[in-house]
Formats: sequence, C-alpha cells, structure tokens
Amino acid sequence: MRIDINLASQPYEDSRQLWLRWGSIVAVLGLLALALLYATISGWLAASKDRALIQQQQHEIAQRDAAKVRAETTLNLPENRSTRDRSQFLNDLFQRKAFSWTKVFEDLERVMPPRLHVVSIQPEMAGNNQLMLKLKVGGESRERAQELVRKMESSQRFQQTHIREEISAQSSQAQGDNVEFNISATYIPEIEGRARRGAR
Repeated sequence: MRIDINLASQPYEDSRQLWLRWGSIVAVLGLLALALLYATISGWLAASKDRALIQQQQHEIAQRDAAKVRAETTLNLPENRSTRDRSQFLNDLFQRKAFSWTKVFEDLERVMPPRLHVVSIQPEMAGNNQLMLKLKVGGESRERAQELVRKMESSQRFQQTHIREEISAQSSQAQGDNVEFNISATYIPEIEGRARRGAR
C-alpha cells in the first residue's frame, strides 16, 4: 500500500484557476463600471443640452411676453382704443362665423343616447376664447342624461361637461318628456386640415 504525504512547509495551491476565476470577475466588474461611467457622462451631456434648450425657450417666452405687454400698452392708449375695439369685434365675428351648426349636431348625434333629444342649444364665447355650449335635453330618466355627459366627456369634441339643472315633468313644457336637463360643455371644433388628413 502506497501513501502520498506532502512534507512541504507550504502546501501546493492551484493559483492559476484562482486567478482565472477572480480575473474574470474583476474584468466583468471593470466593464460594468466603464458602461456605468459612459451612461453617466452621456446623461450629463444630454441633460446639459436640455438645460440649454430650456433656457433658450424661457428666454424666447420672456421676449414674447414683453412684446405682448408692449403691444397691449400701445393698444390701450386713448388714440388706439377704437382700433382695439374694432379688432376684438372682428375676432369675435370670425370665431362666430367659424362655428358650424352642422358639425355640432353631427358630434352630438354620435354621443346622444337613445330616448334622449336636444330641446335647445345656445353657443356663447367664454372669456378665454373658448366656445361654450348650453344644451337643454329632454328624455325619460336622469340616467340617460348622465350617460350623455359621460359620452361627451370621452369624446374629443367636448370638455368640462356637467349637468347644471334638472327640470321635472311637472314644470317641463316639452310634451312626452319625463324630465329636462340643462347641460353646459366646452366645445372643441375639429380643425379643417386635421379632418382632411384623417379622411385620407
């Protein structure tokens, strides 16, 4: 029987395998550190470009705000008030002429639930140049009116829709309606160019 005994003061170790294993780990960590460093530098450069662009746009906005203030100051001079009033009148007139009853009724027809109908409709311009619609609708139940409000809100043509008033059948003048509702909404007309592109 043969017994191998190692009498060396420092036992033999296979350091080559150790260095290969740890060297691979160190190399991977080094590559990961380089990738993180590259990502950090790239992000910092991109952020500096974004900051410069934001500063440029803020500067342009400030210039336009200053130009607007100067223009409003000029328009508010006593000798220019007639021009300002005429300009406001013409702008309101153009916006009213751009209002299309046909488009409004088409948009309402898309969202109108069954057994509910429009009794009257009144458009008016709000202070922020938005077109407000005041609707009076008649039907058989409040649920139909609430369904109309939900459908109007989910469409792209109506915003800020809500029921302002509910009129019971006793005080309602319409024949055959159990209840009438006064509904107000902001109307967003479809832009002509966008409608043509969508039709292609």
